[in-house]
Amino acid sequence: MMTDMGKGGLSVRNVSLTYGQGEKAVLALNDVSFEVEPNAFTVIVGPSGCGKSSLLYLAAGLNTVSQGGMLVNGHQVEGPGPDRGMVFQSYTLFPWLTVRQNVEYGPRRKGLGTAERRAISDKYLAEVGLSGFAGHYPKQLSGGMMQRVAIARALANDPDILLMDEPFGALDSQTRHTMQKLLLNVWQHDRKTVAFVTHDIDEAILLGDRVIVMTARPGRIKAEIPIDIPRPRDPSIALEPEFIAMKRRILDLLRDEIDEAH
Repeated sequence: MMTDMGKGGLSVRNVSLTYGQGEKAVLALNDVSFEVEPNAFTVIVGPSGCGKSSLLYLAAGLNTVSQGGMLVNGHQVEGPGPDRGMVFQSYTLFPWLTVRQNVEYGPRRKGLGTAERRAISDKYLAEVGLSGFAGHYPKQLSGGMMQRVAIARALANDPDILLMDEPFGALDSQTRHTMQKLLLNVWQHDRKTVAFVTHDIDEAILLGDRVIVMTARPGRIKAEIPIDIPRPRDPSIALEPEFIAMKRRILDLLRDEIDEAH
């Protein structure tokens, strides 16, 4: 049963999404329903083109549902808002602003004073390990460092929900593992609600409280799998039998969907 979520809750209710019109119309999502519990870390996986990223864009208010409802904190999403922070796969920093100025962009838009903005940027740059890079520009940073800034910038707005669309997909394996550990540390410290999209099953199991598996397009919910592996977790748990069994279960669910998508 779908219920109204409290602060930080996301409810996806019978959502369908169609791109285009007439003969060119494409049904991307078909009657999708699930909930992201407040303070939980929910991961969405599925074959390419199944609508995973589209769900996050709908939740962020960057697109509009064709049918159904997308609710944040019990209220229908009608556009972007400070209660949601979005982190994209691409490095979406303002290149003309320093690291600190990027992180303070949201608080500045809110009208906060210099001292308060400085305290906020100090806090989140310290959390993501970039206190020594506040005066640098994005072009002076590595990919992993730029994503750290993007996470700090999203958190600086103090959103109830953090929406993350394959934020580590473009990183090399070693940097990706570092960023996963960083994100878990930040999440455990701040306890934000997180909805996280990935193609990487290991990443989904490492990070998530629950993994939502989607079908091939039009995307629907195929299964919701609780991840009962105790926290804190480290990438080394990928060698453990419990982790391997969980990965096999998710891959079995995805196998037919991936074949259909191709």
